[in-house]
Amino acid sequence: MYIKDDICYAGELQENIKVTEAKPLRGGMMLITFSTGEKRLFDTTMLIGEAFKPLAEEKIFRSPVLTHGVITWNQGEIDIAPEFVYKNSYAYDSMAI
Repeated sequence: MYIKDDICYAGELQENIKVTEAKPLRGGMMLITFSTGEKRLFDTTMLIGEAFKPLAEEKIFRSPVLTHGVITWNQGEIDIAPEFVYKNSYAYDSMAI
């Protein structure tokens, strides 16, 4: 955990990492592209708590919006730090498919 600009974040600080693309897939999975150029798979079903329950609705899950490099849903009511997404995602090799 760390604090930056008076905001508390989970995970470790990854300086200047941002999400540049978030593509919803099936089963709550997303293909995420980061500002480093790296693509990774992120499982949104791991997000627990009342704040993330709306993501169970397909219409909301399939409508992410990027706001300053952060994935948001539901008109900004739901967001998730890019550092958390990076740390809790898996390497994606497009050549393996």
